[in-house]
Amino acid sequence: MSNLTQNNSRPPSSGFRLDKQSGKLMGVCSGLANWSGVDALIWRLGFVGAVFLGVGFPILIYLAVALIAD
Repeated sequence: MSNLTQNNSRPPSSGFRLDKQSGKLMGVCSGLANWSGVDALIWRLGFVGAVFLGVGFPILIYLAVALIAD
């Protein structure tokens, strides 16, 4: 079963946690997908798009979430 199917079949969780097992880098986007119910691919594309538009600031946000969560 792929990540897309798994994330869509689960209801959103009540608290945010990193998902290091399903994650690609640090589990931030997978954790956000589990928390919000929005697919992890959408979160990843959003971060990549924000990096290109934000000139690096979203990288700091991503790292901060990865270090603070869990």
